[in-house]
Amino acid sequence: MRVVVPFAAETPKTRLEPVLTAAERSALARAMLADVLRAVVEAGYEPTVVSTAPLELSALELPGEIETSTSVTVDDRPLTEAVNARLPGESENDANGDDGEGGEAVAVVMADLALATPTALEELFAPDTDVAIAPGRAGGTNALVVRDPAFRVDYHGASYLDHREIAREAGATLETVDSFRLATDVDEPEDLVEVLVHGHETDRAPSRLREFGFELAEREGRVVAVRDGELE
Repeated sequence: MRVVVPFAAETPKTRLEPVLTAAERSALARAMLADVLRAVVEAGYEPTVVSTAPLELSALELPGEIETSTSVTVDDRPLTEAVNARLPGESENDANGDDGEGGEAVAVVMADLALATPTALEELFAPDTDVAIAPGRAGGTNALVVRDPAFRVDYHGASYLDHREIAREAGATLETVDSFRLATDVDEPEDLVEVLVHGHETDRAPSRLREFGFELAEREGRVVAVRDGELE
């Protein structure tokens, strides 16, 4: 099975603009990407980063085993087109430099799943179905495995619901993988609290947020992520 990790290299995480500068958003996006790549490699796979612009793996400061197990290909097309070009049965697989034959199963794991772990990914990869999906909390598709060459993705809107319908129309068997860690993507400022609460000490993303001055605090009975004592 090939594992593809799409990455927006140029202007990542624009919805975090209210709390992070452009440079900080870029640094956090790369930290999350590093965490996802480590989880994929530790699950036993060699990921390919499909980046919208050239990306130097050395800049991610990955451990040697993870860097040598990871490849990068540049594709500036919209997400749906770039992913579909790499799914089973698509002749562009070879043209884009991806390893494997067109009929090989393909997993797509988003680069902002800061809480992803090898165990969570193994649960996604395990079902012997044509399509397995780990939905996001707001109806998106955070990760999926495709084995049926008739299935194609469409990441617009509530893509999880769309992908269920696409699988039905293709006659593909489908399993939904209920995973808190894979359901948690980081798009909005309120998502940062999940990274600080549930991230591991060795993970890059929570470490980067703490470097930026974020910490946990309580506001009106809820735990929130605040920066440099903003509640004082």
